[in-house]
Amino acid sequence: MLILVCNVGSTSLKYKLFDMPAAEVLAEGKTERVGRSDAIFSYRNRRNGFAEKLEGISVPGYAEGVRLFLRYLLGEESGALKSMDELEAVGFKTVLAKGYYGVHELTEEVLAAMEAYVPVAPAHNPPYIEAIRVFRSLLPDKRMVGCFETAFHTSIPLARRLYALPYEWYERYGICRLGYHGASHGYIARQIRARAGERFKLISCHMGGSGSICAIEDGKSVDTSFGFSLQTGIPHANRAGDLDAYVIPFLLSQGLSMPEILEGIGKKGGLLGISGLSNDLRDIEAAAREGNARAALAIDAFCEAVIRYIGAFTAELGGMDYLVFTGGIGENSVLVREKVCSRLACLGVQFDAAANRDLQGEGTISAPGSPVTVLVLPTNEDLGIAQTIWEKFPAEPRK
Repeated sequence: MLILVCNVGSTSLKYKLFDMPAAEVLAEGKTERVGRSDAIFSYRNRRNGFAEKLEGISVPGYAEGVRLFLRYLLGEESGALKSMDELEAVGFKTVLAKGYYGVHELTEEVLAAMEAYVPVAPAHNPPYIEAIRVFRSLLPDKRMVGCFETAFHTSIPLARRLYALPYEWYERYGICRLGYHGASHGYIARQIRARAGERFKLISCHMGGSGSICAIEDGKSVDTSFGFSLQTGIPHANRAGDLDAYVIPFLLSQGLSMPEILEGIGKKGGLLGISGLSNDLRDIEAAAREGNARAALAIDAFCEAVIRYIGAFTAELGGMDYLVFTGGIGENSVLVREKVCSRLACLGVQFDAAANRDLQGEGTISAPGSPVTVLVLPTNEDLGIAQTIWEKFPAEPRK
């Protein structure tokens, strides 16, 4: 079953063509600077080795970007497909749609539900809606599937999802903890199931420009640090994370405008807000090593939030068998992993500082015999989406 996965950014398009269930990547491509005349396009056919990179080209919009990739996908030398008849589905790492929180075919009804939640996910939903409409127009006979970021978290008990607000707000507006990064946490859960079997207690720490912690029991999400929006949870690169709601009316009373407050919370907060110098942890760590106190404070505040969620989720799970670090920070920051793990001895984590320091890529950073196995595992959200689509939909071509 051939599945094309498209990851849509505000100015980018990334593609991977998977042969499932073998999980083989047949071709991949990327368009950067969509909407500009100096765009960059790269493409690789993994089977025959064909690769090409175009720089300084005009890609006015998503339609042109998608057409360019499809042209290479079917090209005489570059092509990984002989015809589009071989393609079964196009999958998207969609974020949020009102009333649709799982895995769904992207009908007009579902797209309208995504539009209804644009105010909740203003940076994510509009580009996905536009790109999906382009694919639907160019490939009208193909199944378009949205693997919503909320899908993995639909198994969380309602008592953990509800806010203590008027219940009618949940019924009428869908306000509750929804959770995101489902493709990443779901992929990690599959990886641990392959190691541990069907029964395990796992805490997955996806930490990057955007981060979340997820409690997983026997492969299912049972809690997550994200709430109704992507603003919540641990501090992010630019976003504040958890925040007392009454900060907003207080700042309004102090003369700040709502746009100024939202910019401070969503674009100038997080690691950038505390450090005052960068939203990139690599820059912040470098500054901290040189004695920058606010940079060091930003790292500590980030780690404290991660520790807080790990502790709470361990209590909810009734223990922890595996702790996994993934995402750009989780996979690469030796310092963050050490600061977090060195505080978790009370939860059964026996940390191996030398293993953590020497690790390159995937591996174990807990000591031999540790009651909790601590792993660094690179996530693969695109493969997670392809696996989900393959599991949910039949392999036979649509009639």
